[in-house]
Amino acid sequence: MVWLLAISTGLIVANLYYAQTLVGPISAATGLSPEAAGLIVTLTQIGYCLGLLFIVPLGDLIENRRLITSALAFTAVALVVAATAASPSIFLAASLAIGLGSVAAQILVPFAAHLSREATRGQTVGKVVSGLLIGILLARPAASLVAGHAGWHAVFGGAAVVVAALAVLLWKKLPQRVPVSPLSYPQLLASLWHLFQRTPVLRRRAAYHAGLFGSFSLFWTTVPLALAGPGLHLSQTGIAIFAMVGIAGAVASPVAGRLADAGFTRPATGVALLLGVIGFALPLIATDSRNATLAMLASASIILDMGVAANLVLGQRSIFALGAEVRSRLNGIYFAIFFAGGALGSALGAWMYASHGWQAAMLTGMAFPGLALLYWATEFIQGGVKAYKSVG
Repeated sequence: MVWLLAISTGLIVANLYYAQTLVGPISAATGLSPEAAGLIVTLTQIGYCLGLLFIVPLGDLIENRRLITSALAFTAVALVVAATAASPSIFLAASLAIGLGSVAAQILVPFAAHLSREATRGQTVGKVVSGLLIGILLARPAASLVAGHAGWHAVFGGAAVVVAALAVLLWKKLPQRVPVSPLSYPQLLASLWHLFQRTPVLRRRAAYHAGLFGSFSLFWTTVPLALAGPGLHLSQTGIAIFAMVGIAGAVASPVAGRLADAGFTRPATGVALLLGVIGFALPLIATDSRNATLAMLASASIILDMGVAANLVLGQRSIFALGAEVRSRLNGIYFAIFFAGGALGSALGAWMYASHGWQAAMLTGMAFPGLALLYWATEFIQGGVKAYKSVG
């Protein structure tokens, strides 16, 4: 069941990332300007944020299997619309809908936590999140390879078939899970704000990952444009091979899960955020060699992806320990906040790159995990104040 959940979350969340390495071809085909090209990724992430806030909390209210398969059916239709889109407005509307339906992945992750024991919950979540992250990382090279041989329309058409088949498989294989909740849907939504206010761990973990995920989205929105641009001149196949390198970063997920189970969440978080900063420092090192530039970018992608993978597991392990009855809502708030950071990173990255160049885009990306790292440092200040008060 853990393997099924891991593979399923990977296939579902991949829908959010197919367009990242295809921003150039899609923009050219639909008539979007270079400055507005980031909307292709941003609107998908906005749709995902809306789904996290208004659909994922239903996992605490209604039968989970039916909710998951209904969301997947909706996603399959949206992918068909994207595959046949000939105008920017239709494609952007389909992008929003793809993000909205793909939140099925975030109903599956708490499902895995429900099935696991407390002592090994971090490892179980780590395995499922590894599948999710591999889906994210494979989506870009897969999309580039398919687009290079059959066009970008085929990417979304093929994804629609995969998602429809997955909906049927999960309907047959998933056990039913009927949550017991006295809340109505309006009360459930109203409780989101109260949970956010009363849960400092949630606020911190969401802020940390908003910084890392904002930088992650900025990197993978701008780097394909740079790889295809003057100086590097990579084809879609070349960009696919480059994107494949980042998959190595997924190895950090199970490691982070074991560290969290062993009680090392705080130091591991600091390391993850620092990796995010380093991932943007490397591309700023000037080099005249094309191969050295590609090697530097590949190293940066692995380091950044490792930081994102580790921090995601550390965050989910922390919030899933807060109570099964609110697990879907906490997960929805957590993902909505950091995907908002991702949407901001995508939009800023495309605009900074088009308006101010490569270095400005990379410095903007570095600022995201840099600010999160400064916020993480306040944990030690707060701990010192509490220790001082207790002694006093």
